[in-house]
Amino acid sequence: MTAVRQVDVLVVGAGPAGLTAAATLAARGAGRVEVLERDRTPGGVPRTCAHGGFGSWRRPLTGPRLARELADAAVRAGAAVRTGVTALDWAGPLDLATVGPQGPEILRARAVVLATGARERPRAARLVPGTRPAGVYTTGELQQAVHLYRQPIGTRAVIVGAEDVSYAAADTVRRAGAEVVALVTDLPAHRTAPARALDTRLRRGVPLLTGTVVAELLGHGRLSGVRIRHHDGRTAVLPCDTVVFTGDFVPEHELARLGGLTLDPRTRGPAVDGALRTSRPGVFAAGNLLHAVERAATAAREGALAAAAVTAALAAAGAGAAAGSGAAAGSGAAWPEGVPLILDPPLRWITPSRVTPADTLPYTLRTASRLTRPLLEITQDDRVLHRERVRGAAAGRSLTLTARWTHRVDAKGGPVRVAAR
Repeated sequence: MTAVRQVDVLVVGAGPAGLTAAATLAARGAGRVEVLERDRTPGGVPRTCAHGGFGSWRRPLTGPRLARELADAAVRAGAAVRTGVTALDWAGPLDLATVGPQGPEILRARAVVLATGARERPRAARLVPGTRPAGVYTTGELQQAVHLYRQPIGTRAVIVGAEDVSYAAADTVRRAGAEVVALVTDLPAHRTAPARALDTRLRRGVPLLTGTVVAELLGHGRLSGVRIRHHDGRTAVLPCDTVVFTGDFVPEHELARLGGLTLDPRTRGPAVDGALRTSRPGVFAAGNLLHAVERAATAAREGALAAAAVTAALAAAGAGAAAGSGAAAGSGAAWPEGVPLILDPPLRWITPSRVTPADTLPYTLRTASRLTRPLLEITQDDRVLHRERVRGAAAGRSLTLTARWTHRVDAKGGPVRVAAR
């Protein structure tokens, strides 16, 4: 019979969101806080990102340095970080069946925080036909091969995508001593900083092929090339021995789906209210599980907010039990709380997707087309709640909306609408 062990808060995922949540919860005296990480090393995606761009302007960090600092902070605060442990399925309302080096175990918690992050869709999920040769990577696989395991990757690489992560993959390829043949995207333009794109094209000599898709992988045993197709139907073959599929992130929502959590059809992650509560009482979610994919700082900020919400829910459940109300531990208030948020095009999604007058977490939005310093207008029942000028964003990139206006929301009113003027 599988052993059952009790913890107070169980955090699934040791990336920036999960580690920040665990450190905050442990520091606030939430009891036994345990973090489960299926990889051998905590830290999430940043641990494979040897480049800078993490931390703050005053204290810039590389990805691995940030990962170590977050893990150390969680342990110092008193959280137990267990690596090599996978959460397989739910065994009860707040019970998770797990397996690790010590064998199978059921962990029973008073509250659960899901921080399982996101992943890139591989070649198979993108329905790229052809053979199954060696030399096919996603960015994560490439970074692990180069930075963690020091493996050779080939000599000539094609990068599929033209986002920030695509250009980071190109840097990793060059660091491994290989040549970048081209960046290929079906979009009409890149989705990175213009200076970065210009530097890659002019100084590095890497062409950007827009309006172009990888139509087929060629080669047996080892990749020998990719067949590309332009938007006008022309085809060509790019000789290469490595191809890296970048971007196209999706939330790692398998555990959420197994638990019957309501998923947001726009983000494909769990739907949450302003306190990051999911539809399953006592289960919270944070980080790139909610929105694939944002910066580590955004994920960490949401981890801290989830910790505050869990602390409040545990305190409320404890008070209810002391008063004899029979409140379930970690259940918190009924979900969904608040008013739903709806978007006008070209805005694609927003998270959290519900709002209450007490919300303080900034909202993250994604746009489907380029917006240059748009004016975001928030209305409810034809009443303007707030107008805010924000920094512009390219298609597929994010905008941030403050929560300064949430106190004006009528909790019993209609949906709140967000539009970009």
